[in-house]
Amino acid sequence: MKIQDFKNKKVMVFGWARSGKAAAQRLVELSAIVTVVNGGAFDTEETIYQKLLAAGVTFINHDDDQAIDKSFDFLVKNPGIPYETAIVKKALVLDIPVLTEVEVALSSFDGRLIAVTGSNGKTTTTSLIRDMLKASGQTVTTAGNIGTPVSEVVGPLTSQDTLLLELSSFQLMGLPDIKPDIALITNIFANHLDYHGDRAHYVAAKYQITKNQTANQKLILNADGADTPDFAAKTQAQVVLFSRDNSSDMAWTDGHDLIIEGEHVMPLTAIKLVGPHNLENILAAITVSKIAGVTNEAIKSVLEVFGGVPHRLQYLLTENGVRYYNDSKATDIEATQTALDSFHEPTIWLAGGLDRGDDLTRLIPNLSHVKLVIAFGETQQKVVAIARQAHKPVITVTSVKEAVPVAISSSSAGDVVLLSPAAASWDQYPNFEVRGDEFVNELKENLGV
Repeated sequence: MKIQDFKNKKVMVFGWARSGKAAAQRLVELSAIVTVVNGGAFDTEETIYQKLLAAGVTFINHDDDQAIDKSFDFLVKNPGIPYETAIVKKALVLDIPVLTEVEVALSSFDGRLIAVTGSNGKTTTTSLIRDMLKASGQTVTTAGNIGTPVSEVVGPLTSQDTLLLELSSFQLMGLPDIKPDIALITNIFANHLDYHGDRAHYVAAKYQITKNQTANQKLILNADGADTPDFAAKTQAQVVLFSRDNSSDMAWTDGHDLIIEGEHVMPLTAIKLVGPHNLENILAAITVSKIAGVTNEAIKSVLEVFGGVPHRLQYLLTENGVRYYNDSKATDIEATQTALDSFHEPTIWLAGGLDRGDDLTRLIPNLSHVKLVIAFGETQQKVVAIARQAHKPVITVTSVKEAVPVAISSSSAGDVVLLSPAAASWDQYPNFEVRGDEFVNELKENLGV
């Protein structure tokens, strides 16, 4: 899309979360005629509300499908709002394009675009790429699923700038025109099936990142991914592979050293970030960074100090010989499998959350070194069941807050205490960040640190 696509066009923004506010503001700047629809009441004292109202924006505080009709040119929805919602379904019936805030923002950006998606590892990998680009002296703006709406940052950017986006499957479904210069898919597992319906639709959403790429652009794929052959065959982009072994095109390991384009850059023991899955994230980030012109020395300088992203197998502290890790972002089985496999020490595992029907018995082979399981949330009884099948002691509690003192009192020097729920947080917490923060805060209070 170009800027003129929205000029004088009638656009409905559906959802008044941060991305909705950013989209409405950007659309006003692009001279669109904007209506904002929200399921609940607006805070009329809010500065952004008053600013947009003064700019001529119409606000509707119900989400009945009567709010939308053929007069609208576009519907811009919050990525988390399901396509089965009445307004969205009606828009599709009326052939009104359904977009996300990211599409609005990208309509006016013509610089270098790097886009990252995947089931797991997106935020860690995006953060690594950002730090590597900066370490090489490049200017980069990071936005998207990593926390900042693209519309909040894109305004001042020029054709000389680099925009680095983390994109979820929810966002990609509303990005019909995205065309990254460099696209990365970290991995694909069955995820968010409650939203997408089945794995095929989920994979199709991920493919959107490369659908419009051309032969002078790059698509980076995991050489070990089940969907990689299909994606590589369908894309028009140049395919570059990453892998832990030397089937990679750019970076790999020999079990001892990190090797980039044949150069032994550093021993693996000098890399601060732990876990085999994080090694894959590192290799993916290196591949993007090398294509973007980053030196090996800049990459090394980042890997020596980068300790991870909050809530993603985040090392917290060591107290009385016990190491504590916050992996609250592990909202699916695969993420928890990789977290558990990152340690060989006796581990106290804290798990549980929203029950989305996942088969937790797949975790049993990963529990060999677990000395105690502490279960909570809707999946509590499923966690209890697999602990008993694995012949592991298990304790039930009501929440993460209650789990922390039990974990501390049950631990000994040399142990690892790991929060890795293998489930979403929404049964008890508004998001995984709040769940992880509760773990961190309770540790500090109970340990007196």
